[in-house]
Amino acid sequence: MNTFGDYGPAGFTLMGSDSPEGPAADVHSSISVSLSGDDEEELRGYWDKLAEGATITLPLDKQVLGDTFGMCTDRFGTAWLVNITQPAD
Repeated sequence: MNTFGDYGPAGFTLMGSDSPEGPAADVHSSISVSLSGDDEEELRGYWDKLAEGATITLPLDKQVLGDTFGMCTDRFGTAWLVNITQPAD
């Protein structure tokens, strides 16, 4: 698995990964892109744009461990994972 990351001016992390070796998962794309950060308003805006015409695998929602997370495959066939981290107490 190959990954890369970048902390842009807004402090987000953008990572990509190819498919792991072994039994293939049922995916439409050979890569996944993960977008993470703590600016909920901006990341929800990205999610809303990615979700237009997308197949939603997991709706963007608060998860058990506290972060907000969602997965979709956009209209171009790219798989996206969006994670909004919660501020540390």
